[in-house]
Amino acid sequence: MTTHGPVMPIWSCGGCDLPWPCPTRRRELRAEYAGAPVSLALYLGAYLVQASEDMPWAPAGALHRRFVGWTREAGPRGR
Repeated sequence: MTTHGPVMPIWSCGGCDLPWPCPTRRRELRAEYAGAPVSLALYLGAYLVQASEDMPWAPAGALHRRFVGWTREAGPRGR
C-alpha cells in the first residue's frame, strides 16, 4: 500500500504534499498497470471526475493533463 494517496478535497499527495498524482505515485501506477494502459486511464478518469467536482475553479485542460494526460507519455521502455 502506498503512502502517496490523494488528500481530498485539495488533491495533494499524502506522502509528499505535491499535487496528486505525484511523480512517485505515477511511477507506482505505471508499474501496477503495466500492460493495461486503458485500465490505468479509466482508473484515473474516475479521479479526474471527483477532482473536477472538488475544484470547479481549476481549468479542465490542466486537470486532464494532471490526472490522465501523463498516461500517454512514453513509459520507461519507450512506449
